[in-house]
Amino acid sequence: MSAAAATDSGASVRPAIRARAPYRIMVVDDSAVIRGLLTRALESDSEISVVASVGDGQMAVNAIRRQDIEVVILDIEMPVMDGLTALPKLIEARPGVQILIASSLTLRGATVTLKALSAGAADYVTKPGTSPLTSATEFKRELAAKVRALAQVRRTARGEAQPTAAFACVEAASVAPIPLRPMPSERPEAVAIGSSTGGPQALFRMLGSLVGLHQPIFITQHMPATFTTILAEHIARLCGARAAEGVDGETVESGRIYLAPGDFHMLVEAEGSMRRLRLARTPPENFCRPSVDPMLRSIAQVYGRRAVCTILTGMGQDGLAGSEALVAAGGAVIAQDEKTSVVWGMPGAVATAGLCSAVLAIDELGPTIARLAARGAA
Repeated sequence: MSAAAATDSGASVRPAIRARAPYRIMVVDDSAVIRGLLTRALESDSEISVVASVGDGQMAVNAIRRQDIEVVILDIEMPVMDGLTALPKLIEARPGVQILIASSLTLRGATVTLKALSAGAADYVTKPGTSPLTSATEFKRELAAKVRALAQVRRTARGEAQPTAAFACVEAASVAPIPLRPMPSERPEAVAIGSSTGGPQALFRMLGSLVGLHQPIFITQHMPATFTTILAEHIARLCGARAAEGVDGETVESGRIYLAPGDFHMLVEAEGSMRRLRLARTPPENFCRPSVDPMLRSIAQVYGRRAVCTILTGMGQDGLAGSEALVAAGGAVIAQDEKTSVVWGMPGAVATAGLCSAVLAIDELGPTIARLAARGAA
């Protein structure tokens, strides 16, 4: 189409065409091999277009000032300007851009990734070849799914359409009235939390209000081994809580925070009047291990109506089946709201299914759980 024809067609046409364009992605890594691998993996999806590929943080900042990039896949260790330095500059130059950290499965990689998540990155993906448990097919699936989910969030916030009409039902569901269940009147004996994309940031904000609770807190956050170790240490340090990865067979104690270790489902089982943790390497659920669903099913069996669960930000619907089991046993489910979620997949699934007794902003969740936990206490 000529420039004149485009002008004559009216201003309303151009935004509609642009809104349906593929998601615009930038890859930032000092390795040309990794950049090429990421680009090929992404562009195998017709709804994703890599519009920039650069080798350091300064080049990334320059590129994002010139182009309307929606998602940045950002390496950490690079010459000229590293990823941690570039991260706030990218967000400042393009407000609302979603940052996906490319990380290695090392102790240093996990530590730096947690710092990046705390500094505003939305999520991370482990670099190809750093995990013997992840096949090339699984890596491509995870990468494309995370990029699409984050790009959808940005377009929805800007009122733009998605590349196809496939997500119209999701957008419609998010504005439909959410049916709420009555809040159980009994004091809970256990608190459970499920989270994924954006979860570490949400956990840090929520758990500060729960320090000093008598009840044990069980958390499943989608993360690999090493990452969960560092996350537990961050929770303990930032929130002043007794937090650690769960250990198979350990007795559940009051006031402790137990985090499911990477590559294990974390379960709770009853042994007379005692409660013990069990770690299981049964098959992944919802492509995840640890998964929220098996944790919640076990808590429903052990604690029944005396359990409350919070589903935080995350893509997919892990936690839906477990929340159904918990509600059927008389327990309560509370979801993070859409506005404060990085991705309203997991909390949106339980909310729109009518399983929740409340849907709250992240800063309201901790105080609400604390009030429920203190109900009827002497």
